[in-house]
Amino acid sequence: MSGNLLTIDLTRGTTGVRTLDPQLFRDFVGGASLAAKLLYESLTPDLDPLSPDNPLLFLTGPLTGSSGPAVGRYVVCAKSPATNIWAESNCGGFFGPEIRFAGYDGILFTGRASSPLYVWIKNEKIELRDASHLWGGDTYETQTRIKKEVGDSLARVACIGVAGERLIPYALILNDHGRVAGRTGMGAVMGSKNLKAIAVRGGNPLSFADPTFNQKRSRANLDLRNDNVSQVLREMGSSGGSDYFNYLGEMPVRYFSRSGFESIDKVSGATMSETILSGVSTCHACVIACGRKVILPDGDYQRGESKGPEYETIVGFGPNLEISDLAAITHLGQLCDSLGVDSISMSNTIGLAFMMYQQGVITTKDTNGLKLTWGDAHAVEKLIHLAVKREGFGELLARGSKALAKHFGAEEMAVQVNGLEVAYHDPRGATGMGLVYATSPRGACHNQSDYFMVEIGNSMSEIGVEMVDRAASDGKALSVSRHQWWRTLNNSLVMCVFANVPFNTARELINAATGFDYSAEEFLRCGERGWALKRAINNRLGVTVKNDTLPRALLTPLSEGGAAGVAINLPMMLKEYYKVQGWDAATGKPTRSTLERLGLKNVADDLWINTLSS
Repeated sequence: MSGNLLTIDLTRGTTGVRTLDPQLFRDFVGGASLAAKLLYESLTPDLDPLSPDNPLLFLTGPLTGSSGPAVGRYVVCAKSPATNIWAESNCGGFFGPEIRFAGYDGILFTGRASSPLYVWIKNEKIELRDASHLWGGDTYETQTRIKKEVGDSLARVACIGVAGERLIPYALILNDHGRVAGRTGMGAVMGSKNLKAIAVRGGNPLSFADPTFNQKRSRANLDLRNDNVSQVLREMGSSGGSDYFNYLGEMPVRYFSRSGFESIDKVSGATMSETILSGVSTCHACVIACGRKVILPDGDYQRGESKGPEYETIVGFGPNLEISDLAAITHLGQLCDSLGVDSISMSNTIGLAFMMYQQGVITTKDTNGLKLTWGDAHAVEKLIHLAVKREGFGELLARGSKALAKHFGAEEMAVQVNGLEVAYHDPRGATGMGLVYATSPRGACHNQSDYFMVEIGNSMSEIGVEMVDRAASDGKALSVSRHQWWRTLNNSLVMCVFANVPFNTARELINAATGFDYSAEEFLRCGERGWALKRAINNRLGVTVKNDTLPRALLTPLSEGGAAGVAINLPMMLKEYYKVQGWDAATGKPTRSTLERLGLKNVADDLWINTLSS
């Protein structure tokens, strides 16, 4: 790591470089955990996420740009406008490595520009350029225009779309071929700062502590390429397991009210590969190549080569809304990307609207005359446009599912946790995910722990992550906790969760890259430290045990499908979980002894003496 953090004050139009203490990397590694440490003091209960005072931090990890196994990534962190708690979003592509090639480990934005601008970074040269002419442009158009303006086709651009400009709380940031920093609304934070885009071009080689790093990296890449999970992802993308998840009852149907999508064969990853797939896309130096390129040759959605949908988008606009037209699903996902809005939150919120309409909670008087019929892709498209325009009923959709349900006095209908819509892995089909959703620092997130993969056999015995009966509620807390620590490490390195890289391989790579010489115990403790710190941030922001819950829909057993009759005993799971994590069962805060054991004494003082949120 260079230790250089580029700082940009958008209010004053000034830039600088902050040198980070090397011990910070030793304790927090990088990525989201380091971001939590750097932002800790700034994220206060009274901070408005859309105010100039909300810092926006782009950070890489010690392996970013190294050509190691699936490490071409970065994170974006701030206080979330969607949830009002900790926000982190993880993104692949080529933008993260380019930050490091430019000589920085991250970029910290503060303040608010007086008018739209974008930042052009070429090594040590930093320019703040007018973006008024780009305001209103979609995410793909914006990238193309900026590359032309800076005169470098190899520049990497991260930008927002119209959704970010209009401060939709679940707006995303996009770079490259549809790689997105989705969830938690980091695009809205960019929009609130009048920051349309960041363009980066670097020319500095990376150096590593151990001269054998490249040998170790090459061996790890070869192992990853030959891994069974990697092969499925390469052949069929992230939706390659959709048929199996549907069979298990782990894939939600009709807004989490049913199980088993009868038309799964029409929308699966296999079907995509056999019909509309035209090629694959990859992140920097990644041997998996899970990204899809597709061509829609005919029909209502005809278009040339574009991004193909990933699993969450397929399920969100497919089974969740009972749409079985793969071309329509692809179009809706592409629309969300170009407008710059998170497809999980958008499809989930629309699913709630459909369910409320079906149950008579809302009528055509509320929807501007639009009938919400399951399977109607054209109605969904209209709703997306209304939401991003914030027009009529669309204004309610723009606020997310929690706000939509509250507006109509139907709070219990919203399938969300702490304001973040639940991802499309139903915990009734893999109960460990119930505990994951209830305790994730950014709301109902599957990237803080994709424990459903453990539930189907992808255990990690070397760190105590073992498979437990997927229908059981007891005995999972230890395994879930350790998996969360491991994924916290992934989000610190920053390593893709799709990469089935063994724990000790990752440890060897980080040691070779940095010279830190972590033991296995110390390395895993870094993950635990980052996890506890994010929890402490949320405790300061008002999170208590009352927030560790699941929506009513997920606590209601299904009557059919592979998860029929499964009831999640969340209180039992939480009781075990708090004990394993070392959290106080009455308040939900990490105990003083836990925080001090992890080297977080100042945090312990805040939570247990200064009592900012007690």
